[in-house]
Amino acid sequence: MEHFLKDFLLNVLIISSPFVLYPYLYRLKNRLLYYRFLMFFIFALALIVTMCFPVKISGFNYDFRSIPLTIGSLYGGGVIALLLYGTLIATRYLLGSPDNLIYAISILPTYLIVYIAIRRFQHASLAWKIAWAVILSILIKLITLILFLTITNQPQFFLHQPLHMLTTYAMQAFIVGITVYAIEFLNRHYHMQEEVVKSEKMRLVSDMAASVAHEIRNPLTAVRGFIHLLGSPGIQPEKKEFYKTICFSELDRAEHIIADYLSLARTDPELMEAINVNVEVEYLSNILLTYANFNNVHLSVQLAKGDVPMTMGDRYKFRQALINIGKNAIEAMPNGGTLELATECRNDTVKVTIRDTGSGMTGDQLKRLGTPYYSTKEKGTGLGTMISFSIIKKMHGKIDVRSEAGKGTRFTLHFPQHKTETM
Repeated sequence: MEHFLKDFLLNVLIISSPFVLYPYLYRLKNRLLYYRFLMFFIFALALIVTMCFPVKISGFNYDFRSIPLTIGSLYGGGVIALLLYGTLIATRYLLGSPDNLIYAISILPTYLIVYIAIRRFQHASLAWKIAWAVILSILIKLITLILFLTITNQPQFFLHQPLHMLTTYAMQAFIVGITVYAIEFLNRHYHMQEEVVKSEKMRLVSDMAASVAHEIRNPLTAVRGFIHLLGSPGIQPEKKEFYKTICFSELDRAEHIIADYLSLARTDPELMEAINVNVEVEYLSNILLTYANFNNVHLSVQLAKGDVPMTMGDRYKFRQALINIGKNAIEAMPNGGTLELATECRNDTVKVTIRDTGSGMTGDQLKRLGTPYYSTKEKGTGLGTMISFSIIKKMHGKIDVRSEAGKGTRFTLHFPQHKTETM
């Protein structure tokens, strides 16, 4: 009994081994040639191994060859079925089994039954698929055995030890049913995953479209209103200039919003070059100086001394990322404050710190920072921060954000240091 159980479990393991490759098999469904090749390979391998390791019951050898033959044929189609039948006959011949021609004549009629069943199987329900697979696996074994014994004039062996024969048929039916159920379960699981991915993509597209429409509509509505005012009779020249200024300002805002959305599709560095981080942070301070003064923000800059902090990336994308973060920091201090910019070189890492003394963020706000359509600003889209994060990550940089509500925020950017060759 112990020896039988060991052989039985070994065959179950062999038959279930194709499930290891099933995720790859499922992804290849649309590439028919690769799908059929892999389908044939895994079920042919299972077929061969089951024939090499039969189950021994009362001195007789029984194998479960009809299981991978049935499952592979039903899920692979007519071509795979024919190849599996050929593999079975060839394997039997190589194993030295007698009367191979008679066996081939005996088993080939079952191919017609399998071929007819394949089309009905594909559109059947789960219960009917299990039933079809069980019936076919039994018919393949039964018809082949009857024809083989009849042709070889050994019909008396058909009812030899019927209890053992019924045991093998019951075990075979059980394994086939479990296998079909497992395959169908995996198919439904992967299909649901695909549907979730598709729905998520559609949701992102709809959110993007809604966000674009909302963000663009605001400045365009303002422009439309002021154009109507410009057409009013008796309007004073200074008011006309004021309305024109607002119109251009709103159009510029719309252009910036569009540019932010377009940047989502091209955040990859366009030109890789050595960047002197000290120079770029100094440039950033000059750019932000006027904006900081306007918002009553004091600017403090501390540049690294000694080793020149160098990294690799697109200089203009790098500037864009720093400016976005810097502007957000200033806007987080509506009542004034201090913006600190600092660079440091340590352990082959270039560090850039941007720290403000503004309103800060809560833990929940920190978690959502850098995600699409999230912003702590009333009129913000969140795209500027997301694009900045994308640029930094494309440069193999790391972002560490620490913040506390009412006490300010600190952005620490870590980049791999680029060593310059010296003569």
